[in-house]
Amino acid sequence: MPGIGIPPLEANLPPIVKRNYGKWITHEHVRPGVIKHDSETGESCYTVRVGMPPNARLSTHTIRLFCDLADEFSEGYFRVTQRNSFEFVGVLRERIDALIARLDKNGYPVGGTNRSLHNTTCCTGYMHCHLAASDPAAIMKAISDMLIGDFKTERYPAKLKISGSGCINNCGEGSCADIGIVAVHRDLPPIKEDKIGGCDIQLVISVCPTGAIKPKGPKMVEIDPKRCIHCPACSVACAAMAPIGSANGDGVAIVVGGKAANTGDGPAMAKVVVPYLPNNPPRWPEVTDAVRNIIEAWVRGARKDERVGDWISRIGWEKFYERTGLPLSFKVIDGYDARALERARTGVRFRW
Repeated sequence: MPGIGIPPLEANLPPIVKRNYGKWITHEHVRPGVIKHDSETGESCYTVRVGMPPNARLSTHTIRLFCDLADEFSEGYFRVTQRNSFEFVGVLRERIDALIARLDKNGYPVGGTNRSLHNTTCCTGYMHCHLAASDPAAIMKAISDMLIGDFKTERYPAKLKISGSGCINNCGEGSCADIGIVAVHRDLPPIKEDKIGGCDIQLVISVCPTGAIKPKGPKMVEIDPKRCIHCPACSVACAAMAPIGSANGDGVAIVVGGKAANTGDGPAMAKVVVPYLPNNPPRWPEVTDAVRNIIEAWVRGARKDERVGDWISRIGWEKFYERTGLPLSFKVIDGYDARALERARTGVRFRW
């Protein structure tokens, strides 16, 4: 009897993976973008990783091209990684160069493995979401273009992941990347008095994470500017509070030190190091310059296999700002309260 939902896992496994399922014993990075997995059976599986757009938007032409290449080079199978890279799984060793040449001819770079820039990722941003304060796909494209050489080579101390989010809801997971680009609103949500009567006032009040929204009569609310963190949560609950933001108020923040892995100091949330940079399309020079400065300081000072957050934990935030040349502001100091001394040197936090 057929199941319900997605096809079973084994229905989409490449033949070489199915033959060696559960028998893999080791792997090595043969060259940038090429990974070799060895099985206890004696077989070796070669995987070729290809860079893709950060928001995983592909045309039918691209999908068909990759399907044709998979039929020719990897027994008809490929996979998409968590960071939206394409991987051709089960390529014969003697055909790897031919596949890379075909990909290069069509404009698709091979790389993003081991100590390199891994594929950049982001949320949909302006394309589908009314909450966005910037265009993360365009920003990630500018960053990827700037660092394309680092995607194809392995010059970094460790892997580097850069992610972008269109607002502080962080659907693009900038807060758990080595470097995150998080778009920010700086304006209070608008309140359209002629429309708010159709909203559930209690819902609008309850969705605010900081309690900044208070009732003002039976069918009206007011916003405390000292408590508002400029997130778009209320605009989701009530159309009378949207669209939030403005061309002059919206911009981009940069966070660093996030990580989902258990290696080094373990998982960590990224910390804001640049609270605001202007939206300056199409290439966002202020953002790309700041990202480059952070990367180069990390490359110069980090030890082997030391991710960005682990490097900062070792040297402290004073040295981080000194080496990157970023301006230090009280707006980016964590734990600035009565208990700050208890937490001063217990993780990726501000140190003195």
